[in-house]
Amino acid sequence: MHGLINRSIQCFLRDTYGASTWAAVVVEARLGFDSFEAMLTYDPVLTEQVIRAATRVLRRPREVLLEDLGTYLVSHRNLESLRRLLRFGGVTYLDFLNSLEDLPERGRLALPDLDLPVLHLTDLGEGRFRLCCSVLLPGVGHVVMGLLRAMADDYGALVLLDHDGIVAGAEVITIHLAEQSYAEGRRFDLAVQAG
Repeated sequence: MHGLINRSIQCFLRDTYGASTWAAVVVEARLGFDSFEAMLTYDPVLTEQVIRAATRVLRRPREVLLEDLGTYLVSHRNLESLRRLLRFGGVTYLDFLNSLEDLPERGRLALPDLDLPVLHLTDLGEGRFRLCCSVLLPGVGHVVMGLLRAMADDYGALVLLDHDGIVAGAEVITIHLAEQSYAEGRRFDLAVQAG
């Protein structure tokens, strides 16, 4: 597993719940070190150990924790670059949805060895979509749901999401885009502001 993914989980736990919680997760997971390096590659077993340890330390269901991770990846001030990458998907939330299949390739432009789940979007008509996510790690669909929910807020769209389990080796999310311009979205400029 790419270190950037592990580092993101570490930062989510530390930024959201505090350094002492991260320290407790490190002990519970029996890592033997206290910090992931973003540019290294780790055995996926370590990623799973951290997620399981975090669910025990925080006493939160795995799917809730992973969805919160997805929300964090878009909404935390330290990860503005990821939000910008996602917003390049289009002017509207519908544009963004239609750009999801390109996301793994866009990620590999920045980091060639970064593995992201393969995404496949099916338009079911009348604002309804099905998104299939290859299982990079169990529960990745919940991370994607958190990301989709946070991006809906970012665009000001009203979206209903459901995780429909695993079908043919992919986690399935149903998306209902109820209102494209439900609320005022967060400000986004194509150019980065100086200073």
